[in-house]
Amino acid sequence: MTTPAAPSPIRVLVVDDQELVRSGFCIILDTADGIAVVAEAANGEAAVSAVAAHQPDVVLMDIRMPGMDGLEATRLITRDRSTAAKVVILTTFDLDDYVYEALRAGASGFLLKDSPRRDLIAAVHAVAAGDALLAPSVTRRLIEAFARRAPETAPSPSQLASLTARERDVLMLLARGRSNSEIAAGLFVSEATVKTHVGNVLAKLGLRDRVQAVILAYETGIVVPGEPPG
Repeated sequence: MTTPAAPSPIRVLVVDDQELVRSGFCIILDTADGIAVVAEAANGEAAVSAVAAHQPDVVLMDIRMPGMDGLEATRLITRDRSTAAKVVILTTFDLDDYVYEALRAGASGFLLKDSPRRDLIAAVHAVAAGDALLAPSVTRRLIEAFARRAPETAPSPSQLASLTARERDVLMLLARGRSNSEIAAGLFVSEATVKTHVGNVLAKLGLRDRVQAVILAYETGIVVPGEPPG
C-alpha cells in the first residue's frame, strides 16, 4: 500500500524593517508544522521582488517601512495575476487607519504583532486555506469599524446579478462577521454547503477571499453599517 505524500508546506514571506522582529517571526514559523519561511524582506520594494522570485502562499506584511511601505507593496502584490500570494498585515494597533486602506488594497486580513505564537501559526494556516483569519467576535469589530469608513456607493447590479438568492444570503452573513458554523446554523444547512456557497460567491465576483467579499458587500450597499441583519 502506497503511503500518501505529505502535503506541501505553506510557503511564507516575512516582511518587516526591524530585523529582530522579522527574525522572531521566522523562527516561530519555521518550527511550526506545515509551514516554511521561503524569504524575508525589509521593505515593500524587496517584498514585491521576493514574491516574484519565491511565489509564497502567504505574505506577512508590516505597514510602516522606509521606502515603499506595506500598503503600496500589498497593492502591487494582490494586483499581480501571476501570483496567488495572500497578504496578512502585521500591525501594532488593531484600529490602525492603515489597516483599512490595506484591506481595500487587497490584503486578506490583519494580525497584531503582539499576538501569541499559536495565533500567528493559526493565522497562516487559516489564510492559506481561504478561511476566516480572525475569531468571529474580532472580525465583527473590525467590520463595524471598517464599514463606518467605507464610501457610500450605489449597488452594482452587473457585479451581483450572477448570485443566487442563497449565495446572496451567505454574502450578507459573511459581511456581518459570521463564521461558517454560524451561517450554517442560521440557514439550516451543513457547513460543507456553506463552504460551497462561499466558494461560488468568490468565483462569481472574482474575489480573492472572504475579506474581499465583506468589503464588496459594504461598498456596493448590500449591507448597510448599523442595519440589523435581515
